[in-house]
Amino acid sequence: MTHAFHPSVLRAYDIRGIVGETLGPDDARALGRAFAHRVRAARESCRIVVGRDGRLTSPALEAALVEGLCEAGAAVIRVGVGPTPMVHFADHQLAADGSVMVTGSHNPPSHNGFKLSLAGAPFYGEAIRLLAAAALSPPAVTAGAAEEHQVIQTYAAGLADALAGQGRPLRVAWDPGNGAAGAVLPELTERLPGEHRILNGVVDGRFPAHHPDPSKPGNLAQLAEAVRAGGLDLGIAFDGDGDRLGVVDGSGQVVSSDHLLCVFATDVLAAHPGAAILADVKTSDTVFRRIRELGGHPKLGPTGHAHMRSRVLRGEALFAGEMSGHLFFADEHPGYDDALYAAVRLLRALSRGPTLAERRVALPQTFSTPEIRIPYPDDRKFEVVRAVHDAVVRRGIVPSTLDGVRVSAAAGWWLLRASNTEAALVVRCEGYGEEELARMCALVRGLLTEVGIEAARIVAS
Repeated sequence: MTHAFHPSVLRAYDIRGIVGETLGPDDARALGRAFAHRVRAARESCRIVVGRDGRLTSPALEAALVEGLCEAGAAVIRVGVGPTPMVHFADHQLAADGSVMVTGSHNPPSHNGFKLSLAGAPFYGEAIRLLAAAALSPPAVTAGAAEEHQVIQTYAAGLADALAGQGRPLRVAWDPGNGAAGAVLPELTERLPGEHRILNGVVDGRFPAHHPDPSKPGNLAQLAEAVRAGGLDLGIAFDGDGDRLGVVDGSGQVVSSDHLLCVFATDVLAAHPGAAILADVKTSDTVFRRIRELGGHPKLGPTGHAHMRSRVLRGEALFAGEMSGHLFFADEHPGYDDALYAAVRLLRALSRGPTLAERRVALPQTFSTPEIRIPYPDDRKFEVVRAVHDAVVRRGIVPSTLDGVRVSAAAGWWLLRASNTEAALVVRCEGYGEEELARMCALVRGLLTEVGIEAARIVAS
């Protein structure tokens, strides 16, 4: 019954690997046993919600996971195919003790994995590593049982309630990219006012239309064309498991995460003056300045949806957002990242004010790079960040080390960090004008070249 996981699958926020190479049903079964024992040790009961995305490998992994959970005495509540936030919803609504979502998120079709929660909070970091260690010597097992529970209609009805009685109806295109959000969208859109068109709504783990990652503008091209061709108000896209949001405005222009955060901060602060708003280290200074202008209290946090969710659950902010598209509301919501709920909140805000295009134009123009990822080995990426940090300090600069190295200057700021989800270094630069942005990019290129990293891709665009 002992089991050793491939070390590459133990990620910062979840367990994730390539099915058939580094991850398989034996891992799922061992994870189920170990997690159930962990829940039983922390809670008086062991009721665990389990859901899965639409990947072709998810049914087998989910079945093995449930076997392992039951072997360790869990009462398993299987909610079937749907987005990760639907599993969080069921966990919260049913007052369960924990949850596991079988999903590869926005990764390629050959990948899959598991996202875990314990007592309504994310289960990540050191807790995952300890769970893997526990699988090496599992305690005695006690038989449990599993039952199926339909939650899609209740979840969709709860989402629609957030828009009830609000403003003018909107015309919207939705693109789940054949991901798990497609299982919910028909139930949701039939409950919403206005006109709604769903693209690529069939859940298909091969992702035939495009890759389900809305942070890449190319994956929003079909959505943008549908908005322009139909004269719609906006388009909304989701990642593979429905916890990240992408948006295009009525002109088909991709709305940056920075601008989206400004829209949501404006909405939250109108109802809750002075509230704390949390954003990650990749976020533009434009967002933090806007929060201050609105009378809010901006907070800077490390990148990572588990970090952000944990801080929101602790009451440190009423709203939080990441550049990647994870969004967390704690004013009228339990505080987990739910891109479908965020989409409804966006419709609510737009139904009673200026259009998204008008709001975007009204915000200060930003001069920034997108998130630039430089492939680099997992076992060496943190060394690079440390080397750049030391080079910056030798120049007499005191950087922020909250998550990587972030340096602010009169001309702008730049960030270098090691990705927690893939073998890559992450860079973002912003200047307060086009020349200043070019200067920030040149500074980072020079520092990376100094430590032996080719960084020609870091350019102002």
